[in-house]
Amino acid sequence: MYHPNHFAQIDPTKPAIIMAASGQVVTYQQLDQRSNQIAHLLRNLGLKAGDHIALQVENRAEFFEIVWAAQRSGLVFTAVSTHLTAEETAYIADNSDSKVFITTQKLVHIADKVRREHTTQVQHFLLLDEAQEGFTALSELLKDCPVTPIADEEPGMMMLYSSGTTGRPKGVLPKQTATAIDELHPSWLALSQVYGFDQNAIYLSPAPLYHAAPLAWNMLVLRTGGTTVIMEHFNAEQSLAVIERYKVTHSQWVPIMFIRMLKLDEEIRTRYDISSMRMAIHASAPCPVDTKQKMIDWWGPVINEYYAATEGAGITLIDSAQWLQHRGSVGLPINCKVHITSDDGTELAQGETGTIFFESLVEGDFHYYKDKAKTAEARHQQGWKTTGDLGYVDEDGYLYLTDRKAFMIISGGVNIYPQEVESALIQHDDVVDVAVFGIPNEEFGEEVKAVVQHRAGMNVDIDGEAMKLLAYCREKISHIKCPRSIDFIEELPRLDNGKLYKKSLQQAYS
Repeated sequence: MYHPNHFAQIDPTKPAIIMAASGQVVTYQQLDQRSNQIAHLLRNLGLKAGDHIALQVENRAEFFEIVWAAQRSGLVFTAVSTHLTAEETAYIADNSDSKVFITTQKLVHIADKVRREHTTQVQHFLLLDEAQEGFTALSELLKDCPVTPIADEEPGMMMLYSSGTTGRPKGVLPKQTATAIDELHPSWLALSQVYGFDQNAIYLSPAPLYHAAPLAWNMLVLRTGGTTVIMEHFNAEQSLAVIERYKVTHSQWVPIMFIRMLKLDEEIRTRYDISSMRMAIHASAPCPVDTKQKMIDWWGPVINEYYAATEGAGITLIDSAQWLQHRGSVGLPINCKVHITSDDGTELAQGETGTIFFESLVEGDFHYYKDKAKTAEARHQQGWKTTGDLGYVDEDGYLYLTDRKAFMIISGGVNIYPQEVESALIQHDDVVDVAVFGIPNEEFGEEVKAVVQHRAGMNVDIDGEAMKLLAYCREKISHIKCPRSIDFIEELPRLDNGKLYKKSLQQAYS
């Protein structure tokens, strides 16, 4: 059986979740009982299977009590980034048709603005901490809720948002294939076997839980009876200390975390015993070849990479030994086939670069919630799926990435959509035109760059105007999406049809 409720019965006092900084422990019995209580509450609030909820919660143990409650209630749950503005949060809450929105005291200012200033589908705003105007304390509502399962348990699922390359963020809704709450999708079953997730696994999670990978991997750990150690915030040295303290066996990272750890003084890096680590998994952003080589040299052949996306269109895997023979590859496909095609959909030969499509060999699919057009764009005429990345396959079948989605910026594992940044900056009275794109960054892989055509031409206080526009942008959208620098130009290179020739700008900064 693949579910926390199974391990609550056979090993109730075993730690399911440990918070790294505070040392707080949630046992499997506590996780099971608390998620049962929340499931009862959600039914009491009128939610039935197929309804949606959203949570905007920092890394806390209660995060998993909520998502497991939704998972065993047949609900669709959306984890919302804690870095979003109220406007961005409101869009996701409304687009996802969430009837319940759960947040914390630390983040309630965002949800309160959503509640007061935006129209959404939300009927109940709940707070994990003490109640305040417009928000009901979750703890008060749970007092009379049973710790036993609801009578009509059925499997729910996550629906996270992926910006893609055009338009607003899109909700990625997988096809429900499970018929019971303890049924594990074949692809995740295969991953658990490949990476050795079982009751002996001690998994370190250093990333924000609202991201697709940390959420999915943590849920897999809890499905298979392991213990997950959650860092409230990533810190390079603290990560090593946590590995030593809890004898961590499994972990999941993005390349910037590797870079930060590698930049620690040698004396600090060698201070901690990391010999318990069996599987250090990474993804979400391109990993510099030299960085990966240094990590293998340091940690040994435990570095494992996968390539996938929120859409779950397909996945490739590669371990250290394979990577050393195929440096730069993201691996071989698992439970799927890779097809490389030209722009017209024609399949290309080995070694030729084109759009990456995945053909799934197991049951499962996805669609963009309430967006048939975008769903269709992600399909090949043969039914294969893509997220728009470019790459090629070598003679041994290993996949290599040569580009990403059109103009998508991946900075430190976070996808950033340039048009959203451009739409924010163009609203400023002094901005005539603007282009936003990614440029190389040694630590983050890419960083956000903006080039602005100013109303006053080039006769501006460049530093002063740049600072003013950066502050303006941070008022409009999440600071992690804002440019790290702004340059000015006399006129942006637009083609006769009005299309911005962004490639020429990008090349100038490469």
